[in-house]
Amino acid sequence: MLDVAVIDDPAAAEVSLDPIRARLLAELAEPASATMLAAKVGLPRQKVNYHLKTLEQHGLVELVEERRKGNVTERVMRATASSYVISPVALAPVAPDPSRAPDRLSARWLLAVASRLVRDVGELITGATRAQKRVATFAVDGEVRFASAADRAAFAEELSGAVTALVAKYHDETAEGGRPHRLVIAIHPRVAPESVQTRTTGSDGTEES
Repeated sequence: MLDVAVIDDPAAAEVSLDPIRARLLAELAEPASATMLAAKVGLPRQKVNYHLKTLEQHGLVELVEERRKGNVTERVMRATASSYVISPVALAPVAPDPSRAPDRLSARWLLAVASRLVRDVGELITGATRAQKRVATFAVDGEVRFASAADRAAFAEELSGAVTALVAKYHDETAEGGRPHRLVIAIHPRVAPESVQTRTTGSDGTEES
């Protein structure tokens, strides 16, 4: 089982977004049969079997073993990954394009850059998995608390200068056998964990935060 799998097929993305199937994927972090899952999710075994076959057809679950119980063969399934990320490739015709109106201070442009990051790293992971190789990547994830907007702006300016100097030092356009790497640095307000996905539906059917 992979830690993270990238879904780039539109049909597989649609399948994974079904609430019941998403629940089954979560339950299948540990191997289980349709009978075992039916008891957990409160659905008939036949319906669970239908969803499992659909997930299997799209490579989201896999067969672990078959157990013979009387006249019935029980299939024990497991999710192919602990978690999944849907690549923008699955929505290629409407995927965001960072080259369109780049603006370092735009949150929407940052989202477009992040989408490209998911797409590119997803493709790298898929290719590396097939070749049974590792991808050379590096990431820093941290948190900084600014006392004021002025401090935040000063930090961004200083960070930009430091990165520009590093790129100038190590970038070699003429290096034989060199491989270009993409550098992404972002700053955004932290989202409180408890506020993630806390949308509720209003009386008029619209979403409220």
